[in-house]
Amino acid sequence: MTAKAANQQTVDEITTDLTPISFARIMVALDASEHADRALAESLRIADSDKGDISGIHAYAAQLHDRRFRQMEGGLPERYLEEQEMNYQREVHDDLITSGLNIISDSYHDVASDACEKAGFPYKRLSPEGKNYAKIIEAVVAGEYDLLALGALGLGAIPGSQIGTVCERVVRRSPVDTLVIKDPKVAIGEGPIVVGIDGSDLSNGALRTAFEISRRTGAPIHAVAAYDPYYHYVAFNAIADVLSDEAGKVFRFKEQEKLHEELIDDGIAKIYQSHLEIAQRTASDEGMKITTELLDGKVFTAILAYLDKVGASLLLIGKTGVHADAELDIGGNAENLLRMSKCHVWLSVATTHTPEFDVVAEETTSWSNEAEEMISRAPSFVQGMARKSVLRFAHEKGHTFITSDMVKEVMGMMMPGQGGDGADEEPLVLVTWSDGAEALLETLEPHLANNIRFRAEKRARRDDATRVMPEHVAPFLEQDEVLAGLSWDAAALARLARVPEKVRDRVKFLVEETAHEKGVKNVNLALAEEIISEIRSTMCPVPEEEG
Repeated sequence: MTAKAANQQTVDEITTDLTPISFARIMVALDASEHADRALAESLRIADSDKGDISGIHAYAAQLHDRRFRQMEGGLPERYLEEQEMNYQREVHDDLITSGLNIISDSYHDVASDACEKAGFPYKRLSPEGKNYAKIIEAVVAGEYDLLALGALGLGAIPGSQIGTVCERVVRRSPVDTLVIKDPKVAIGEGPIVVGIDGSDLSNGALRTAFEISRRTGAPIHAVAAYDPYYHYVAFNAIADVLSDEAGKVFRFKEQEKLHEELIDDGIAKIYQSHLEIAQRTASDEGMKITTELLDGKVFTAILAYLDKVGASLLLIGKTGVHADAELDIGGNAENLLRMSKCHVWLSVATTHTPEFDVVAEETTSWSNEAEEMISRAPSFVQGMARKSVLRFAHEKGHTFITSDMVKEVMGMMMPGQGGDGADEEPLVLVTWSDGAEALLETLEPHLANNIRFRAEKRARRDDATRVMPEHVAPFLEQDEVLAGLSWDAAALARLARVPEKVRDRVKFLVEETAHEKGVKNVNLALAEEIISEIRSTMCPVPEEEG
């Protein structure tokens, strides 16, 4: 039997879990706000029609109110100093604690119950006493729900609010898929459903969830993958003036720079494009049609721009991404998108999916020792994606044993020119700046302007332009207005001061950019040390054979 035939036999034997997505048990957080009302309305639209049920929850902290009242008694106006008046106020407040808060919760439940009855769904009331976010998570864990729906904001919202504290705390801790309502006036389906794809099982699970939501709402589905081709260009330029000729040779600086340039520009782009192709294949297998698009730029800003462009009504993403570790509660891009997205956000937590193609490739393929050693040389931040690309290549060619030659071939497709000595390659063309582009830079702080200059030059080169125009600068300006709002601890600033002056502004930008991506608003010493260390290791990884 040929390798291809053996591989096909295994394809027939191995299948992935394509169990239909269930929205049978949905919990909705209630507080009489417009956001909560929309959360209930959308839950009723997508709940399983034959076996679905809705549970409403409103938690109230009666004991907290009681303690607060007693603490404030000594500061009441003079008329309350009479014991008779104080005793009367205590009775009034006791009535509020013992029955009033219950009455308020019941009124919230009455409205939700009526809506569920009209839609033909059973309704369950949950009114626990205690800290609201903690009680919501307790109930979700105990009830084995399929979905938690809540508003991004509650009754305490003011102009400029992005996300309430209850929502943020609940989202970080939720063990189930979570729907966050961002605009109470928009229904799911009034615009496309957009799914963020990064190759992780959570993002693939989000895609399958989108299929089910689309079937129930009629909304079209767009799948997008985003990658940042500018970061490493900025980073390498940030240290170019610091390394001596000798240090540059030890770290193989030019080789590393060329590797990252080609890997980011071509290799990662192809990997993320392959994720979209797998998404198309998954959609075809389930009889669905999707629109796909590869985006470049800072991941969350690129996706935000796309959401606005297509007028999305819902964004589905994994709560953590392809590079997440076990301790991470929410990914940086997910957190930024949750805060800044104008449309509703669905965070995939428990719904995962491994496409059959990847399952088969992984299960049916083995690696030679030489191939394993070669793939291990890839930079750590892309090693997982590179491995997946080789597996897919082998599977498409009908191979079940991967050799070093196959790894070389895939790496050659990802990074053109890596097979030769580079002697015949032409140097990069230097770009000039238009007056309009320079004028945009002059509106920025120096440390921001320096880094925007590199990013804009990179964008111009990717467009095969020899002159930087305003349109090459503009996409980066909004992001850096946000970065300018970050604060630094004194110890972190002292650490930054030890960075060589030639690149201090650029390193400061990279630290702030990474901190913002992590959702951090203040840079402390530990974070500064961590990010500066990451910048050093990413810029100049030392070859193992040179120690």
